[in-house]
Amino acid sequence: MAERKKNSTYTLNENFLIECDLTYAVNKIGGRWKILIIDKLGDRKLRFNELKKIFPLITERMLTLQLRALEQDGLIKRTVYAEVPPRVEYELTTMALEFLPIFKQLSAWGGKHKNLSKIIDL
Repeated sequence: MAERKKNSTYTLNENFLIECDLTYAVNKIGGRWKILIIDKLGDRKLRFNELKKIFPLITERMLTLQLRALEQDGLIKRTVYAEVPPRVEYELTTMALEFLPIFKQLSAWGGKHKNLSKIIDL
């Protein structure tokens, strides 16, 4: 695999994502399902099928990809129990638990302003 140029647009953008605190944070929780998954795991540990029932419109593949990305980013912990059949549970890490108050504020902001945008016709 060829190495990227140090001053290519892709490399510069990648460095910006790492250096900007806000962009870094948004990148970790960005995506269609990540915030919703984190929100649901805030209450308790959940198994894959429980998450699938909560989000019936997500495909199994997409749920798997989102869970893997969240695990790779250190936001969720995946525990596999040595049972037959195997049992796997997902839970938030300490780092993700720090997000929950921010999510509540963001949700309150969204609830306050989503109806206003319909009235103002943004």
